[in-house]
Amino acid sequence: MESSRAWAEIDLDAMSSNLRTVRERIGPSPAILLVAKADAYGHGAVAVAHHALASGAQGIAVTSCGEALELRRAGIRSRIVVLGPVLGEEAPFAVRAGVEVCLPSLELTEEVASSVRGLRRPARVHVKIDTGLGRLGLRPDEGLEALRRVRDCEDLELAGVMTHLAAPDGALASETALQLARFDRLLRDAREGGLLAGRDVWVHGANSAGVLSGVGQRYDAVRVGIAAFGIAPHPNLATDELRPVLSVRTRIVHLARLRRGESVGYGGTWTAQRPSLVAVLPVGYDDGVSWRLSGRGSVLIAGRRVPILGRVSMDYTSVDVTDIPGVRLGDRATLIGRDGEERIRVEELAELVGTIPYEISCSIGKRVARTYITAQSSTPASPLAL
Repeated sequence: MESSRAWAEIDLDAMSSNLRTVRERIGPSPAILLVAKADAYGHGAVAVAHHALASGAQGIAVTSCGEALELRRAGIRSRIVVLGPVLGEEAPFAVRAGVEVCLPSLELTEEVASSVRGLRRPARVHVKIDTGLGRLGLRPDEGLEALRRVRDCEDLELAGVMTHLAAPDGALASETALQLARFDRLLRDAREGGLLAGRDVWVHGANSAGVLSGVGQRYDAVRVGIAAFGIAPHPNLATDELRPVLSVRTRIVHLARLRRGESVGYGGTWTAQRPSLVAVLPVGYDDGVSWRLSGRGSVLIAGRRVPILGRVSMDYTSVDVTDIPGVRLGDRATLIGRDGEERIRVEELAELVGTIPYEISCSIGKRVARTYITAQSSTPASPLAL
């Protein structure tokens, strides 16, 4: 797809390698739920979900009912779990599509049950326990009550019980041990009360941070998102075992020769101190090049780092190629990924602009074409090609 304005290369072989690393960390028993919310963290949910299932994942997790239904329409037939709240009017669509939903409150437990009544098939539900994140979920005492209501309601069928770890470095943080202890107490009480019986009930708590910090083997399933894409959720969990999946590239569309004293971009925040050659790249903050990289970031051209000049705009970014011999229109520029011996990682960009890696990959815009690469072929963003 190099004729595109910009393109993202998604290395599916690297993702397969990362899922093997997850399997080695958690052992043979727990199921792997590949988290494909937010368009698979910017990597393209449909293609990524298909490949993850072919690479050993047992199911897919998303945030919304709309995301789940998109995957069903694209031919995903595995278990799909909606991790976010599903409102009553959405629940019948989920049930008809065989999508499992989470119950983060007693109110939604009743609303979902009421909305699917008469469908002749129950809603498969995961009871979500808040053990310390303080966002979505039932307190442990409420969780036991929700499990009782699920058991006693013919319109609901238990599919799982889950919690969400709050610490980005997982078990390296003391709070994680407290969360898991709270969750274990609830599970013990639920088992003693006969509340966990059912078909294919998954207990799950570990996310990418949990897996990389050593608690992924603890329950029936893990939810792996950012680690599957070769990005550590926290610097303390960085490991060479994870291979970067994402590269983002573009081409030079204009070369401008500036005299000393001439400026570049809105506000003229960069002024040439010598005769300079400036390359204009057709990508900006709509494509995922953060405005905060203005005058601070760099890109790779001909295997060398070149600095971003002036302000990043919506559609364009300018870089200094004065010291790159033989640079021409159409030459490739790498915003994320490797060129020769140099590499720009998502984590590097996140640190530079003061954010987290998740935001960097999720911000890649729709104008950036996704291309899926394996050892055998490159494919456009089409599930039919997988």
